[in-house]
Amino acid sequence: MAHKQTCSAFLWSKVLNMPFWVMFNLLPIILYKELGASPFHVTLLIVLKPTVALLAPYWSISVSNRKDRLLSNLVWANILKYLPFLFFPYFRNLWFFIAAFSIHAMFIRGIIPAWMEIIKLNINKSSRNKTFALGSALDYLAGAIFPLCLGWLLDDYTSYWKWIFTASAILGTVSTLFLFRIPMEVTTDIVTKDALKISWKHELLKPIKQIVSLLRKRRDFFNFQIGFMLGGAGIMIMQPALPLFFVDTLNLSYTKMLIAISACKGIGFLITTPLWVKHFGKVNIYFFSSHVTLFAVVFSLFIIISSYNIAFLYVAFLMYGTMQAGSELSWNMSGPVFSHNEDSSIYSTANVFAIGLRGCVVPLIGSMVCSLTSPVYVMALCGALCAVATLYFKSCKRTEDFFVSETEH
Repeated sequence: MAHKQTCSAFLWSKVLNMPFWVMFNLLPIILYKELGASPFHVTLLIVLKPTVALLAPYWSISVSNRKDRLLSNLVWANILKYLPFLFFPYFRNLWFFIAAFSIHAMFIRGIIPAWMEIIKLNINKSSRNKTFALGSALDYLAGAIFPLCLGWLLDDYTSYWKWIFTASAILGTVSTLFLFRIPMEVTTDIVTKDALKISWKHELLKPIKQIVSLLRKRRDFFNFQIGFMLGGAGIMIMQPALPLFFVDTLNLSYTKMLIAISACKGIGFLITTPLWVKHFGKVNIYFFSSHVTLFAVVFSLFIIISSYNIAFLYVAFLMYGTMQAGSELSWNMSGPVFSHNEDSSIYSTANVFAIGLRGCVVPLIGSMVCSLTSPVYVMALCGALCAVATLYFKSCKRTEDFFVSETEH
């Protein structure tokens, strides 16, 4: 029963989020076209999206070894991440939209540890990868279904974009009802007043100390973080250049942008997800991740030549969707894989924190390179970093401890 209800809640949360997810990913381009956002504002949005992940551990750390808090952590985050978008039609201030975007991005990352631990506790090992992959596929199914409809609305009724955000946010909030149905067996440890005082006194440094301790103790997980840091930096460095490339270089309409960014990416994700799931169960996570970053290299090559022929842009995002299908599985399931029989939330928190760290620096570098050269050079830099990540993952060796965990998995 726990297995069935958890799967149902997870998948419904994805289904009801589908329209919002398409609009959320399009917001930097909408602000650039409709509200006259400057390249600085666009860069700031792209920087904030990963950087706010530095705040996410302070939301998720409360669930570490506290099963009694997992569900409430998930429910409140699901409500708060949609709340600012309900008021979009009543604001014109650019900074309000940037703040709403940042809040949603923070909670997207903040709920990952709780979700991963709930999935680990309630769903058997043989079904975890498939359940998570199916949920991720639903995110990208939205990209294959909604682009033409939303693109037509945004092209012909540009003033409606705020109301579309509000309607999709309401739909996303409804998913909270399904979260209440997740059964959780909890055993709460008694927390003394002295322990509570100590926890508040060290609250600011507590997540960082736990992450550092974990990385020192687990060399195999540390190696995984290095590889993902390189590959993630490659994908992240190109983000400030993409809106300028789409609008100024390719001169794309909303419909064409959505077909490329969402539809082609969604199709690539959906087609290859079953293959990635099958592959994930047969090879070690380093070898698996090297294939993920290799597809990112291929993506960068195709997007560079799309400036000569627009058809290559659609091929590029098919490759991006393929890469993202593997990346979602590897990155999110690394916590349950590496944690063995331990609590997995701290592993997932470390993943989230790493995103925040590279988000502080990498998009700014991408923006600077773009302003000094052109978006094409930034895409080439993306490919170079992902190529280095591929070689690094290939060079990683499994420790004996990790080999045992894989065999059990």
